[in-house]
Amino acid sequence: MYELTKQFRFDAAHTLEREIEVEGSRRIHGHSYRAEVTLRGRPDPQTGMIIDTGLLANKLAQVRDALDHRFLDEINDLGPGTMENLCAYIWRKLEDEIITLHSVTVLRDSTEDRVTYYGEATA
Repeated sequence: MYELTKQFRFDAAHTLEREIEVEGSRRIHGHSYRAEVTLRGRPDPQTGMIIDTGLLANKLAQVRDALDHRFLDEINDLGPGTMENLCAYIWRKLEDEIITLHSVTVLRDSTEDRVTYYGEATA
């Protein structure tokens, strides 16, 4: 069994309703994010790859374009712009076309926060 992980970065703004640190969270503010998408499976005997990395790069570029330099509050199928919802959003955008999808992790390096989503079947 093999795992292949590819990353992409994006910057986005949002607001959040919170119980603590309320003032700064309710104002529009932004973060730099790093997403890691991990596939798990066996290489195809013909190609020797879990997936053609060019195909994976194209799919990730589409997801990145939907998030990068966006106001997350305006993305209809995201929900509140939390790291948890970002993971699930990225998963939903990839799951139909990437059958070996194993996990999606979203990181905010500036705060050393990380959330990983494994899909509904294993959540």
